[in-house]
Formats: sequence, structure tokens, C-alpha cells
Amino acid sequence: MTTTVAPASAPSWSFTEISPWRREPSLREVCAIAFLSGVIFVLIICASQNYFAKVDNFGDNGAYMSVASAIRHWDFHGLLVEHFWGLPYFMAALSMLTGISDRASLLVICVVASFASLSFVRQLWGGWVAALFAVVSFDWMQRSFLGGSEPLFAALLFSSFLALRRQRWVLAALLAALATVCRPLGVFALLGIGITLLWKRQFVKCAAATATGAAIGLAYILPLWRYFGSPLANVHGYDPQGKMFGFPFYAIIKGTILYPAPWTNLVLSFGWILLVSAAVIVALRSRRYRAYAREFPAENIFAALYLFSIYCYNYPSWARGSFPRFAIPVVPFVLFAILPRIPKDRRLLWVLAFLMSALAAISAIGLRMVLASIRPVL
Repeated sequence: MTTTVAPASAPSWSFTEISPWRREPSLREVCAIAFLSGVIFVLIICASQNYFAKVDNFGDNGAYMSVASAIRHWDFHGLLVEHFWGLPYFMAALSMLTGISDRASLLVICVVASFASLSFVRQLWGGWVAALFAVVSFDWMQRSFLGGSEPLFAALLFSSFLALRRQRWVLAALLAALATVCRPLGVFALLGIGITLLWKRQFVKCAAATATGAAIGLAYILPLWRYFGSPLANVHGYDPQGKMFGFPFYAIIKGTILYPAPWTNLVLSFGWILLVSAAVIVALRSRRYRAYAREFPAENIFAALYLFSIYCYNYPSWARGSFPRFAIPVVPFVLFAILPRIPKDRRLLWVLAFLMSALAAISAIGLRMVLASIRPVL
């Protein structure tokens, strides 16, 4: 029996299995990377414009704060019902408990949920996936540090998966149901739980999980039914024509043709579309990923249905440009699928933290606005 030994003349910068920079990032390092990204992101925003004004006007934050205020006062007169109310319910609860403003509660929830999501991702898929998840997506950083429903949705979704792995089916259904009232495609996690339990012939647990999800759903729709005349008021407000889904890629292609966009936006959105699509192909061909899918079927039922739905999203004005944001919940699946092909050097993670957070902030501000602001200095 022979033992292979690395040559003594190997350069000091070459990587071996014992290189400390190739060790899996710890939770502390993942959080430190995310914290650094957040600090850089916020500082760049503050250098360009009023940070709190940016929060108020970013994405759907204005609508979320209006709904949270209406919930706190239980007065829904004149309220536009369009977005799902899961996040505003959490915001209203935090505001009532602490006395902080709706804006502050939004930011606290988003930041805490973002870091909680990283912890859950590390427990589910490992430190490399968690660290990369913290830095690869502009939209994730923007929603984490400016506000949006995605961090809370991700935290509830990933904690549901963690409960599943611990065979706590009712808790998993509860968390998945709470995720669903934040973003409706969380229903695919509930379907994954139900299908898995039926496949395992655990009918009592399936009934308990179903009852838990139904109870959360009923509690959610009753105020909508009472004050807006329909239990699906959110759905009708968001999708009045009832044509949310169509043929795969149709709206993505149509929207690209009909709605001109800056080349930077096209590169970003099509980069994510190609990356996610490539990861799907890699996953289907990978024994490693297929073994993971067999071991944890509910997670992968969610991922498959969720991916199919965002490919079929039927609004041309949003399907391509918003694809990177829509893809946030499946980014850990994408990273896990392609992980063997990703260079593993923790120094690269810190470089990405600097670079990607700066680019994410510039993207949030707008490249033209940034160039206009620095032109007088130059």
C-alpha cells in the first residue's frame, strides 16, 4: 500500500486539502461576511441619498407600511388590497410590542430574518452554500437591508425545511403556512409536505399538517372576507385577470422584446435565468443531487414547482426583469447543485462581500444617478 504525498517543492500559494482557506465557513464567518456586506451597502446608499427615504420608496415597502398601520388600528378604509399581508402582520405585531415605527419594524424584521435565513441555509446545505447565498444576489442584499417580504419568507421557508428534516411535520406545516401568507408560492412547500406524507402512508400526520396549514389560511382570509368581500382579495388585487401563469419562458421572451431595458439589467436578469437553468440541468444529471432529492423529497418538490412557476410567470413587464428577485428562495438549491464546480476559497467570499454589496447598492440607487452624482467631483 502506497501513500501519495504532495511534492515538497509545491509553491506556498498552491491549495491542498489542508489549506485553511478551503475549510467550510463557520456560521460566525458567514454572519461576518453578511454583516460586512450590509455595512458597505448601507454606507453607499447613505453617501448618495437619504437612507430612510430610500427605504420608504423601495419596492413594495410603502404598501407594506400602509397595511401594517391599518392592521395596528384595525381600520382598512381606503386601503388598496394587492400585496400579501404576512409581513405587515409581523410588522404590526413588532410595532405594538416595542412602540417602534412601521419603517423600523420593517427593517428589523428584514435584517433579523436575513441572518436567520443564513443560519438555516448553513444547517440545511452547508457553510459554502450559506456564505455564497449571502453575497451572490443583489436582490437578496437589497431586500435584506432596504426591506421586502423575501427575507421573512425565506426564513420561514428554510426553517420549515429544517423542521422537516427533524420529522416535526406539524411545525413544518405551520412555518410553511406562515411563509405562504408572506408570498403565495410558499404553498408549494405545503404541497411538498402533504405529498411526502402521503407517499410515506403517514395519513394521521398528513391530516394534522393539513389542518395546521388550513387553520393559518383560514385565520388569514377571514379579515379579507369580512372587510373586502372576498377571501381572495389579495389575489384579485394582484392578478385581476386571473392569468398569472402561462407557457414557460413565453413572458420572459415577450417582455424582453416589448419593454426595452438597460444593458446592465439585461445582463443581470439573463445571467440569473441562464445560471438557474444550467443548475437544473446539472442537478438532473448529478448522482449527488439525485441522492439528496430522494432523501429530502419535500424540499425538492417545492423547488421543482417553484422554479416551474417563475418560468411560467405570465406578466411580460415583470417576468424577465424580476426573475433574480423571484429566484431568491431557490438560490440555495442552485448553489448546492453547482457547488462541486465552484472554487472553494474563503478569501474569495470576502472579496465578493466587498464587490457585490457595492454593486447591489449601485443597482438600488441606479447607475445613471450614481454617475451623475460623481461627475461633478470628477
